[in-house]
Amino acid sequence: AGATMQGLFRNPMADPGIIGVSAGGALGAVVAIAAGFSGLFFLALPLFAFAGAIAAAFLVYGIAVVGGHFSMATLLLAGVAVNAFLGAIVSAIIIFLPDNELLREVLFWLAGGLDARAWEHVRIAGPLILGSTIVLLIMSRDLNLLMLGDDEARSMGVRVGLTRAALLATAALATGAAVAVSGTIAFVGLVTPHVLRLVMGPDNRVLIPMSALGGAVFVMVADTVARMVIQPAEIRVGILTAFVGAPFFIALLIKNKRQVYSL
Repeated sequence: AGATMQGLFRNPMADPGIIGVSAGGALGAVVAIAAGFSGLFFLALPLFAFAGAIAAAFLVYGIAVVGGHFSMATLLLAGVAVNAFLGAIVSAIIIFLPDNELLREVLFWLAGGLDARAWEHVRIAGPLILGSTIVLLIMSRDLNLLMLGDDEARSMGVRVGLTRAALLATAALATGAAVAVSGTIAFVGLVTPHVLRLVMGPDNRVLIPMSALGGAVFVMVADTVARMVIQPAEIRVGILTAFVGAPFFIALLIKNKRQVYSL
């Protein structure tokens, strides 16, 4: 999903959160916890988070296409506005939570992690993530052409509007499924495809499957380290990836100033 967003925006700073998926998932999870739904049945929290993530993505895209004219700049601004709005709602809910136990549960989820996850979560998120990855891989050639510009892609037979919408929806579906299960884990969708693009080049036919594999390895290693570094306590994976990802990404930007988007 991160590789797809960076290709669509032709910007290495783009990630799936730019279309509101992470903020929507966070709101859905916080509502489930605050309303007490998370204790009703096992999968209530991930289902609420997934619904919030997908709803936020459709809201951002709906704003971007109002008036019948779509632009990536409008989508970006709509994403910023929706992220800020949903973040404000989450903050308001947190402030008015009735007890500390609910507050702790909300903050724990927002930090992101894989603890207390079972195979039931995998059975829900796995098919969505795998299916989305396959669809993105099938559409990777069209994404390569979109990176050349809309006019060039159109001249090569790409249905630009439909293809862009399909790519955005599929990336949102994959991200929503991941956020629903793990919470918001920072920098995975930003750093992983950017690093792999520097190493392997910008061809999305290679980059998308390698980003899926690389992101999974990154999260797995981070989760292992988070469980070991201050035993018997455990650092949240989202905190660890932010600590590691932010300085590493800054160092990459400083070191690698060459253009990485020319096919």
